[in-house]
Amino acid sequence: MYLTGFADEAAQDLAGQIKATKALGWNAIESRSIDGQNIHDISDAAFDAVCEQLENSGVSINCFGSTIANWGKNIEDPFDITLVEIERAIPRMRRLGTKLVRIMSYARCKGDDQHAEERFRRLREIVRLFNDAEITPVHENCMNFGGMSWQHSLQMVEAVPNLKLVFDTGNPVITKDWSNGGTEHQDSFEFYKHIRPHIAYVHIKDVVMDGDKEEYKYPNEGHGRVLDVLKNLKETGYDGGISIEPHMAAVFHNPDAFRTNAQESYDIYINYGRRLIAMLNDLSYESSAFK
Repeated sequence: MYLTGFADEAAQDLAGQIKATKALGWNAIESRSIDGQNIHDISDAAFDAVCEQLENSGVSINCFGSTIANWGKNIEDPFDITLVEIERAIPRMRRLGTKLVRIMSYARCKGDDQHAEERFRRLREIVRLFNDAEITPVHENCMNFGGMSWQHSLQMVEAVPNLKLVFDTGNPVITKDWSNGGTEHQDSFEFYKHIRPHIAYVHIKDVVMDGDKEEYKYPNEGHGRVLDVLKNLKETGYDGGISIEPHMAAVFHNPDAFRTNAQESYDIYINYGRRLIAMLNDLSYESSAFK
């Protein structure tokens, strides 16, 4: 098992992201944005500079935190939008030697018709394109079809061969359970237990709901059942990546995302990582460097 994180929650610039990663004793970043732009959207010149910085630092990108088919994309939008993002992502991932890419299954539609078959058709093509490039797409349970319930997630996996999952511990807490009409929020460990055989990657996030407001917490201080998940991962021999996504200083689906200054964001990220390390040490769950 290795540790990594969305280091854009520590710093906007890559130098700060590398600094935070090394401060935690890690050697990998789950790269989502650099200077406010997703890594598959930055210019070629900026990407060249990123590659040089990473090579000089000894830090790798273990996963592309892409925006492909994410909560900001509608299933009724043209599929070409997705295909163009994939075409940009693959050569950059190959250059960096990155083998994982986070994807989603488009935003939940209002009403009953979720256009499930069209989602599955698109996901099959997304998976095929990445697999042909020897890259593994992992679907995150978020504000999307697969995140609507564990039942929806399993329906999706069954319909899309070779699709793997990244389980986010915090997302069920803030997401309604649409398997029973969306009247109650989901239980994180219940979701996890049902999808465990398909999990290839893990995001650590914790949160409580204060009415309709999300309040993000340090790991195991919210309702994300983080300790229960970590215990079961160890018991079941999980040896993949565990990536922190604190959201305490920055929430990327919130237009008022950044609530702290740069130093506070950095300090929160470091503290978050250290708390996770301490939890893993208490469980005798050993991590190694990303390879």
